[in-house]
Amino acid sequence: MILSCGEALIDMLPRTTTLGEPAFSPYAGGAVFNTAIALGRLGAPSAFFSGISNDMLGQILTETLQASKVDTQYCARSDRPTTVAFVKLVDGQATYAFYDENTAGRLLSQDQLPTLPAAISTLFFGGISLVNDPAASTYEALQARESPTRVTMIDPNIRPGFIAGKEAEYRARIERMIARADIVKLSDEDLRWLQGAGDVSTLARQLLEKGPKLIFITEGAEGARAITATQNRFVAATRVTVADTVGAGDTFNAGALTALHEAGALTKAALANLSDATLDAALTLGTKAAAVTVSRPGANPPWRNEL
Repeated sequence: MILSCGEALIDMLPRTTTLGEPAFSPYAGGAVFNTAIALGRLGAPSAFFSGISNDMLGQILTETLQASKVDTQYCARSDRPTTVAFVKLVDGQATYAFYDENTAGRLLSQDQLPTLPAAISTLFFGGISLVNDPAASTYEALQARESPTRVTMIDPNIRPGFIAGKEAEYRARIERMIARADIVKLSDEDLRWLQGAGDVSTLARQLLEKGPKLIFITEGAEGARAITATQNRFVAATRVTVADTVGAGDTFNAGALTALHEAGALTKAALANLSDATLDAALTLGTKAAAVTVSRPGANPPWRNEL
């Protein structure tokens, strides 16, 4: 089973009323939440860990997870409010304004960490949950606890506006988590934010030297790349009409993890010796699933039969 560990929130997406007035509509979301949903829909055994509110919005989050076959038993419940993010779309590209103070997710603490059964082989981390304490330190502690014996993957999904004033601390945390991770996924923009200017493949290989066995790099409309110590595989993106890009990278993560799971590759030994065919399958399922998500509004990952 794959346990996605990170934020769950309500995305308020811009819409227009029947009277032509601007409005916002609530959608369950969050980068790590979206990955858990996409894993469940693609047929991978999926579970979710986060701080979830008992409020009305928290109930929406829980019901949305369960409707996509995601196990919610590991979530930490509280009466604190749910995080909300207002989304602005410009030419299909999303920017966010987060309201996260004193929320169930933000105040997640280490005494709420779950005891995990052997059935959970892989833990996925990422998103804005790695920015603010105490939640950020809680997720890092979970990765540190589990990474010696289980596969871990991280996608920082960097939001520079959300990191303002905390960049040094955030960079240090991401560096530590990348060093512990077996798999790292970054967009080409995130890669350059972390590593500076340069060739994508060269920068990715620099990250491999820090500890991971596999780096995925998504390159927007061009496609995605998988890089190991000896391999550099690329799959072109599936061409679609883009509604917006909300949840695209999150869905790619789920597709790649699902393909690795189906290949029996989510073990530390297997990840050290991946075939070209396994990497190509991960890139292909990731890009195909992401193409469906960007073709429709909001983070709405596909079910396997839609591919």
